[in-house]
Amino acid sequence: MVLTGDSGVGKTTLARHVTAELPTGVRWVAGTESARSIPLGVFAHLVGPATSSDPVTYLAAARESLLADGDVVIGVDDAHLLDELSATLLHQLAIDRAVHIVATVRSGETVPDAVTSLWKDNHLTRITLSPFTKEQSVELVESVLGGQLEEHSANLMWEASGGNALFLRHLVDGARQADTLRQVNGVWQLRGRAAITSELASLLEGRIEQLDGPVLGALKYLSLCEPLDIDVLSELAGEEAVEEAEIAGLVRITRDGRRLDVAFHHPLFGEVIRRRLGQVSSRRLRGRLVEALQSRPTNTPAERIRLADLAIESDVEIDLTLVRTAARDALNLAQTPLGERFARAALDEGGGLEEAELLARAVMWQGHPDEARDILARFSPDDLDEGRLVLWGNSIIGNTFWALGDADRADEILQLLTERVTHPALKPIVTGIASACALFENRIDEAITLSDTVLAESKVLPWAVEWAVFGGSLARAVAGRGAEVRALAEHSREVEVDGLLRFPTGFGETLALTLTGRLDDADVASGRFVSAAQTAQYLGWAMSGILVAAVELARGSCGSVTRRMEQTLAILDSGRFSDSWNFPAHIFLVQALSALGQADRAAAALAKAREKSGKHVAVFGPMLAIAAAWQAAAAGTVTPAVELAHSAAAAARAAGQFAVEAEALHTAARFGDEGVADRLAELAERIDGPLSDLYARHAAALRDGDAVELDLCSAAFEDSGVRLSAADSAAQASVLHDAADKRSATVASAAVANRLASECGGLRTPALISAAQPLPLTSREREIANLAAAGLSNKDIAQRLTVSVRTVEGHLFRAYTKLDVGDRAELAALLLKDARPQAH
Repeated sequence: MVLTGDSGVGKTTLARHVTAELPTGVRWVAGTESARSIPLGVFAHLVGPATSSDPVTYLAAARESLLADGDVVIGVDDAHLLDELSATLLHQLAIDRAVHIVATVRSGETVPDAVTSLWKDNHLTRITLSPFTKEQSVELVESVLGGQLEEHSANLMWEASGGNALFLRHLVDGARQADTLRQVNGVWQLRGRAAITSELASLLEGRIEQLDGPVLGALKYLSLCEPLDIDVLSELAGEEAVEEAEIAGLVRITRDGRRLDVAFHHPLFGEVIRRRLGQVSSRRLRGRLVEALQSRPTNTPAERIRLADLAIESDVEIDLTLVRTAARDALNLAQTPLGERFARAALDEGGGLEEAELLARAVMWQGHPDEARDILARFSPDDLDEGRLVLWGNSIIGNTFWALGDADRADEILQLLTERVTHPALKPIVTGIASACALFENRIDEAITLSDTVLAESKVLPWAVEWAVFGGSLARAVAGRGAEVRALAEHSREVEVDGLLRFPTGFGETLALTLTGRLDDADVASGRFVSAAQTAQYLGWAMSGILVAAVELARGSCGSVTRRMEQTLAILDSGRFSDSWNFPAHIFLVQALSALGQADRAAAALAKAREKSGKHVAVFGPMLAIAAAWQAAAAGTVTPAVELAHSAAAAARAAGQFAVEAEALHTAARFGDEGVADRLAELAERIDGPLSDLYARHAAALRDGDAVELDLCSAAFEDSGVRLSAADSAAQASVLHDAADKRSATVASAAVANRLASECGGLRTPALISAAQPLPLTSREREIANLAAAGLSNKDIAQRLTVSVRTVEGHLFRAYTKLDVGDRAELAALLLKDARPQAH
């Protein structure tokens, strides 16, 4: 066989691995540039020195020498580098089928005709090796690291390596050596530029050193500014040099509208060339690039960012206006490290509050709120006019409330702004900020009112719109007014102020669609932010992950939620990031782990969430209580779980979070509470979307003991994509069918529950456990029996359920009698042998 493919895809590794398994010995040769000029040079160590100057005679002697040992396997690495006589010998051996041949050929190289004919004339089978897919690359890296690789880091590695196994290996080794690949909370994260090993650099430099001067010159420009307009690169380096680089496969040319862009065929070539450039030449080359780009129109944010990035490290004078504008552009595009770089440069060039505010936002978004506070503390509000006061207050409130978590201090600054700002164009910004603060302090009606006040005006500044939509969208979502959120989200998409501030608005829109049961639309909404996060820094990726997890949790994809939130929390724990993101991430993680029956891990996540509780995240209090109910249920304490769900519902109702109240009450119904149907019916009248109607139907069917209706509810939930609720509804139907001795209906409902539980990653909820254990016990007897079977003492059970030890003893006695068991060991054997729903 002949293995073909790009350098580094694993041709040689695979060939040697395959031949190592063969019972016969393998004779390996390798083509090289140095041996290419020597007839039969690569075979010299196998066939001995030339015995004749006649090529035909020498070829025959070499063939005879190779075949002297009988059954032979010849391995030829880099067969494209064989001299003509060696290629001819290999060709003859293949035609005669005198030996077995395994050869490797690098794609894109000039190959001797005798070697090409090996597969063209079907003498050998040709297998082309492609680079690894992203999934294969992740699997490889995780096997090397021995742990989970963050998806954002996986994307960066995939882009840098192109799936090339060799490059990927050296990328991982280089990153570990440079300490840019670290493990946080069990998740490996790549931070900073790609770092490559000196070994890989040497391999790539070998190819670079063969280049002509003009071609290398073109690649130097490209290494500092990629991609680059082909006309600009041709102007600087010459058209012929660019053409030669393309023919050599070093660069690729792609169309962007009417423009042709040049980029490296492989990103690591640029990294190697940059390493070879000295500081003086880098500054000079950047200066020439700046001059060439300045002679052309610079209209887009990307063009301004590129120009500023080159200018601040070039030998040309820095344009303060350009760099300040580029900093603003970078933050609008969620490129916070670039925003910080430009803002610092602008501040160093004599900038003032405007540049400091940009810098403060940039460092805050990167998890450094203390530094942001210190930057803004250089300015006294007493010295600022209204416009500058709003600019200062805009950032300092955002940093103080959401990043530092000091809601009281933020409210004091907000009050200062409210008292001093009177200008009609500026006052809506203050009102918009007040809406967002009211939302997170769980003053839902006030948040909506303040948001409406801003958005009702015909013309308001972009910052006012962004803050008002931020406050109004999530407030409407939890209030059950999700149908109104899409229009608000459209307002946000019309303005550009801060790329990462759009993510909270996206969370409001996604949660609104999820709570109303419009999961397909929620996928689309969250998907927009996932796409935006591909070009953002890692915080944007973490934020988009929380949006996706909200929908995945509603769909019951608990395994995916768990992995995604573990990665997200690893990011949020790597800096001092806003609890407004940390909190929902923990809530989703607790619920997903609990639904999978992993009570201890859920308890640990719940404890971490509670550590972060406070006025600044009060809006999530009812959701946290629902998560606590799920954890209690996973721990086997269903009665306290129902009580926690009711507490969550009461807190949500008091705050005006009616959609969350419905979620809490439906959670209680899924845990077996038959007394929530009336309130859910009332909520269905005031909450937007079809999901609340389904909740009410489900609760009513449970109250009425209507197994057929529960089956119908299960089907309706599944049609809506809400698989976790569908599984619970089917499981409850199975129990009722079994109690009525309807065998076939029991089997059918249990099969549905089992299928859905499996699709969701192995659910283990109270309803599914009950369906798996069709025993003649009351719900309280089952609860206590399960705890006893899990090894808890009577005293421990009594403390968990807040009952007396005597009550526990009584329930256990009745359970023993009904099940005809004599002790805890027999009880455990009966109850714990299979906790999955079965079609029995």
